[in-house]
Amino acid sequence: MNRIDKNKISKFKNIDLLAKQVVEGFITGLHKSPFHGFSVEFAEHRLYNKGESTRHIDWKIYGKTERLFTKKYEEETNLRCQIVIDCSSSMLFPLNQEISKLSFSIYSAASLIELLQRQRDAVGISLFTDQLNLNTKAKASKSHHIYLFSELEKHLKKYSQTSKTRTSTIQALHDISELTHKRSLIIIFSDLLENPENQNDFFQALQHLRHNKHEVILFHTIDKKQEIDFEFENRPYKLIDMESGEKIKLQPNKIKEEYNNKIKKYFKKIELKCTDYKIEFMHADINKGYHDILLKFLLKRQKMY
Repeated sequence: MNRIDKNKISKFKNIDLLAKQVVEGFITGLHKSPFHGFSVEFAEHRLYNKGESTRHIDWKIYGKTERLFTKKYEEETNLRCQIVIDCSSSMLFPLNQEISKLSFSIYSAASLIELLQRQRDAVGISLFTDQLNLNTKAKASKSHHIYLFSELEKHLKKYSQTSKTRTSTIQALHDISELTHKRSLIIIFSDLLENPENQNDFFQALQHLRHNKHEVILFHTIDKKQEIDFEFENRPYKLIDMESGEKIKLQPNKIKEEYNNKIKKYFKKIELKCTDYKIEFMHADINKGYHDILLKFLLKRQKMY
């Protein structure tokens, strides 16, 4: 399962991915831009200057104030999107299954790239483990999209054969924030399985992206059945940390209740913080399939407009 099937990623070709926030782009398209003109959507009023066209004068305001104001509008422009994927070893879970968290993320990314390409949007990808392994610029050319697909296929194969690659989400997000110079939609796929003691640093990294005026969407990519609900047979298991190689023997039923409480509390805190920072948090249970997860996400965004 190391090649990307384009038949699987074309399902969303008629769904418009609309940005909620002002973004910059190259050409007129579907999305709001900070560049102002007289084309699409009202932004604000400004004083009328003598000699200008009277077409955009707001006569209602004149009737109230006896001063001439014109309406200033926002142009529509194409979206700039950076898709970020956690490629650490924990994302290879579950092993020897048809789909892992990593393959789920890569197929989801490929689906979004296909959609963005059809909308003539600029898109780039960032792949990280304990460092930023790949960071491409966001472009809209056909050759660039071909390159992105080839890199995703390459990494799908590479990380299915590697072992014990740790993650450093915090540093990767800081790096991406510094490298992404124009306002963009940042879509992150990660299982968020890092040291809980580093949670404040993680939020600072997300805040760095928001401070740079990026819109951020976080797909919490997880195998809910095993990693959250802890659904295992009632027998002894030897669990192995996929990043450190550490091993532990246990009887699942003896720790299930405590584990459920702690892991749900941990992820709930992240979700609530994302709400505080105006970051969209999406549950992405790989058992539900990336088509259903993305379709729900895209339809939700369309209803906002």
